[in-house]
Amino acid sequence: MEIRGAEAVIRIGKEVEKERIKKGYRIAEIDSMMRKRRTRREAKILKRLKEKGIAVPGLISVDESSSRIVMERIKGVVLRDYLESGSSLTNKIKLCEEAGMIVAGIHSEGIAHGDLTTSNFIVADSGLFIIDFGLSFFTSRTEDFAVDIHLMRQAIESKHYSLSRECFKAFLKGYKKKGDKEVVKRLGLVEGRGRYKGKSLKRRVTY
Repeated sequence: MEIRGAEAVIRIGKEVEKERIKKGYRIAEIDSMMRKRRTRREAKILKRLKEKGIAVPGLISVDESSSRIVMERIKGVVLRDYLESGSSLTNKIKLCEEAGMIVAGIHSEGIAHGDLTTSNFIVADSGLFIIDFGLSFFTSRTEDFAVDIHLMRQAIESKHYSLSRECFKAFLKGYKKKGDKEVVKRLGLVEGRGRYKGKSLKRRVTY
């Protein structure tokens, strides 16, 4: 199976192959450099997290010249679909809490995911895995980690409205078990700025 996204083509078979595609609107040399750099960074992040025992796909190979990485295929159900299934609320809340602990573990390694949604977790027989580190980056900024959590909250509220309160509460509970309390404090500031921008935009539209 082949999935074509905005940044990469993903081929799913016994393994998962991800190839970053060329961007015609960029200068060729710059485009090549960016694709190689992002491929190298993603591979490095996967390797580090796997070594630290965090539930991510194993890195099989990386080819910077073709901006291609090959990863272990995690078979299971995407968390987004699981939360919308007929499974018990207890199991759904448990998985959201586990997701929070996984994200806290990633942050503790100085890595922000950059694209946290329920689509980037897989419920497998062996447990919950987090995937897609294409937008991830190394950082020590509390702000970057708080933005990660804010993105997750937005994803839960937009995709799982009927469960959003319970699911995000569970996610935050899991994060607090292993995460930095300062990140949770900063989350309030990040969300406060978002609300302020929303109100400002509303005033401009009204006038």
